[in-house]
Amino acid sequence: MRTEVLRAYKFTLDPTPAQAQDLLRWCGNSRLAFNYALAAKKTSHEAWRALVADLVDQGVPETEARKKVKVPMPTKPGIQKTFQAERGDTRTDSEGICPWWHEVNTYVFQSAFIDADRAWKNWLDSFKGTRAGRRVGYPRFKKRGRCRDSFRLHHDVKKPRIRFTTHRRLRLPSFGEVRLHDSAKRLGRLIAHGEAVVQSVTVSRGGHRWYASVLCKVTMDLPSKPTRTQQEAGTVGVDLGVKYLAALSKPLERDDYRTMLVPNPRHLAAAMVRLKKAQQDLSRTEKGSQRREKAKRRVGRIYHQVTVQRQAALHQVTKKLATRYATVAVEDLNVAGMTRSAKGTVEKPGRNVRQKAGLNRSILDTAMGETRRQLAYKTFWYGSKLAVLDRWWPSSKTCSECGWQNPRLTLSDRVFTCGQCGITMDRDLNAARNIERHAVVAPDPNVAPDTGETQNARGADVSPPSPRVGRRPAVKREDTGPPGLVPSQRSDPLAFPNPREGQAVLF
Repeated sequence: MRTEVLRAYKFTLDPTPAQAQDLLRWCGNSRLAFNYALAAKKTSHEAWRALVADLVDQGVPETEARKKVKVPMPTKPGIQKTFQAERGDTRTDSEGICPWWHEVNTYVFQSAFIDADRAWKNWLDSFKGTRAGRRVGYPRFKKRGRCRDSFRLHHDVKKPRIRFTTHRRLRLPSFGEVRLHDSAKRLGRLIAHGEAVVQSVTVSRGGHRWYASVLCKVTMDLPSKPTRTQQEAGTVGVDLGVKYLAALSKPLERDDYRTMLVPNPRHLAAAMVRLKKAQQDLSRTEKGSQRREKAKRRVGRIYHQVTVQRQAALHQVTKKLATRYATVAVEDLNVAGMTRSAKGTVEKPGRNVRQKAGLNRSILDTAMGETRRQLAYKTFWYGSKLAVLDRWWPSSKTCSECGWQNPRLTLSDRVFTCGQCGITMDRDLNAARNIERHAVVAPDPNVAPDTGETQNARGADVSPPSPRVGRRPAVKREDTGPPGLVPSQRSDPLAFPNPREGQAVLF
């Protein structure tokens, strides 16, 4: 099925030192435009709040005062006109807030105005409760060194100015050609054959690298159903964790049961020695000095390397899952709740704060939300489906063979022993089998073919009707047996019987 999708192709840039300085200058202009637009919005908002406060002081109820006061909120068209009147021009020696504007592409400013409108709308929708996902905070100004350096350029698709002059060079409007560290041969062929049209490009800096994310409208052959190989493989349950990156209910490689447990690379832990030394050096520098800037770049470079390694590992795993199985089943994990700090308050201080902080760091290093986000669009691309298990279903505490539940199972119990049928297996494998059997495929497609937003791990309702919707019916407590029937166990190098296959599985 031929379908148009929006797809971004990310390339590593290899700019010259002079070009790198110009890229930083363009990022600064984008930051300036965003702050200018946000300041106009905040000024209007403060005026509205002052009028509402005056009415409340006069005895008007606050709800009625909010409805009566109408202060127009400036948007991109009005902000752009005001900006043009106040920007100035170095060519005519007129002073202003941005007299060098003619040296920068106009879309650097326009895209920043659009981003400010979007940030304000996201906060307002989240405040009203009409936006799904976590609460969005009040928009803040961007500060150099604290926000991500980036800018976005658009062009007329009928007269494209963003184009690849060669497979190793990208031309940016009003900037010039920038050499690519990667090869754009694949995307260049799609553009030459009319199967891809460049919509925009976002240039950003991560660590010591510059990147260009080219957004294209691509005509793709999306399969309407899984392939024969995917249908034969069926559904796979994926239990994301810390000890193992993922525990699968079926082997990732056919007949190789060792691949049922995907090892956790622990990229952050591997870089922790270098990172600790770099952060110690940073803490010993003087604020505002050149040595401090150099030390900050070193810390940022290490963090960026960890991010790249993590992304590469996740892309490999998620693509294998999306291309080898007809349905990929995952849990609806509340990562924000899992990684909430245990510090507590002054009145009620937390316990085991240091251990909980280490656990939170390990959970975030596995990037569970990113794994689900990648599975959401990759299953759509490769003809498979994504199934999600309800957040409140006790997958780790339920026996995957008979359905018996052990409510006393803790995080330290790495082996699940059923008190009814006697089966013993790794708790993650047991959870993966439960996820495979009880996850439900979403009725709507994960990705819209042209417009709209991708539904990912944050696409849940803001206020679910009940925390136990779709949860398995309660099991009588007498079925769990008396206390002490299932002792606390820790897993060794695993060698558990596999009742489904009738043979031993060694990990």
